[in-house]
Amino acid sequence: MKIALTLILFMSTQVLFGQKSLIPQWQSDTTLRSPESVWVDSKNKVLYVSNTVSFEDKGDAFISKLDMDGKFIKRKWVTGLKAVLGIGIHKNLLYAAEATSQSIAIIDIEKAAIIKRIKIDGAGLLNDITVDSKGIVYVSDTKTRKIYRIENGQPSLFAENLKGVNGLLAVDKDLYILSDGSLLKLDQNKNATVISKAMEGGLDGLVQVKADEFVVSGWQGLIYYVKSDGSNEVILDTRDRKISAADIGYNRSSGMLYVPTVKTNMVQAYKLD
Repeated sequence: MKIALTLILFMSTQVLFGQKSLIPQWQSDTTLRSPESVWVDSKNKVLYVSNTVSFEDKGDAFISKLDMDGKFIKRKWVTGLKAVLGIGIHKNLLYAAEATSQSIAIIDIEKAAIIKRIKIDGAGLLNDITVDSKGIVYVSDTKTRKIYRIENGQPSLFAENLKGVNGLLAVDKDLYILSDGSLLKLDQNKNATVISKAMEGGLDGLVQVKADEFVVSGWQGLIYYVKSDGSNEVILDTRDRKISAADIGYNRSSGMLYVPTVKTNMVQAYKLD
């Protein structure tokens, strides 16, 4: 009865504060374990979901593989991870940030196996990951307010003094960053531009839906639409139901937004309209 009621509440939620809205489509079952990040592989019709489980280095974190309707292809697709948060894919490799063990796990997608770890000495809380078109990996360190860059397996400091840094997105030669309630852009010369600001909710996930337009999630349960002029509007607020919104994924071809809910152990799918 509780599951049915939850589903009814979800499906009846269409929040429209401005021109954009999110229309509920489905939600997964609740056997995920602190799902934090969703990566969309639209070509192969697969969703990869990181399961943090806990922030202890027990090696019990895992990645799930779901179909585009939220059904498990394999619940524990890759295991043996440590407090995994952000994930990103380039070609046949999946990169996973192991939050508290100062490492990036590299997973061979075809083998569904960890093949290597890259250690980042001095890291405090490795969080989100993005990979550019050349395969260069960027990872945020929320605790130390830094961003690291990994090229050819070698990590280096890329940016620092970014309060609350979390969500990252590489687009062409630019890096978009969520920090201190704002969406920033760093160009190839590390010149910073504030794209949008004054957003609440512990900013977490970041996706681009079209040129110069973005969707941003706030961990406590807020989702914003950022327009090309830099203004933003709340298009979903689930704070009253204590449903969080972590590192979102987006499928441009279908307009579907995927929201990992962490504490309620689900992924929820919405149509961006």
